[in-house]
Amino acid sequence: MSTPTVAFSELSKNSKRVAETLDRTQRVHITRRDGEDLYLTTARHDQQREETADITARLLGALVRSDAGERAIQHALPTVFPWVRHLSADELKQFVTELIDATHDVADLDVHGNLHRVVVEWRATARILADPELTARLTRRLPDEDHGEVTAP
Repeated sequence: MSTPTVAFSELSKNSKRVAETLDRTQRVHITRRDGEDLYLTTARHDQQREETADITARLLGALVRSDAGERAIQHALPTVFPWVRHLSADELKQFVTELIDATHDVADLDVHGNLHRVVVEWRATARILADPELTARLTRRLPDEDHGEVTAP
């Protein structure tokens, strides 16, 4: 089922009609001209999403605690993230660890940004590794000259 979209002005003018739509669909996309779009959702739908994240995190965590489960996850990863084929075995293992930790952050702390960051950063790493010329440029030895202290970002 697709998520219906309404303008913010429609929400303020016809909130009852938007609420009726929400009762049917559990989620409404609210567009705004002067800010980031919003999603209006029912409490039940939000609780179900939290439960889904919690189950997923616990399931992944339990799987990697066994050799067979870890192999199953590593076997499934290329289907979910086709770019992992460019990662070494050690990098793949590190990605899985970070992915599981970030998934636990979603379930336990309601922090979603870490999961997004882990996927974006590892995909960027794979993109570099997929391009031999770029990999060579980024991994070449730097001159022995000292460029000074590196400041924290």
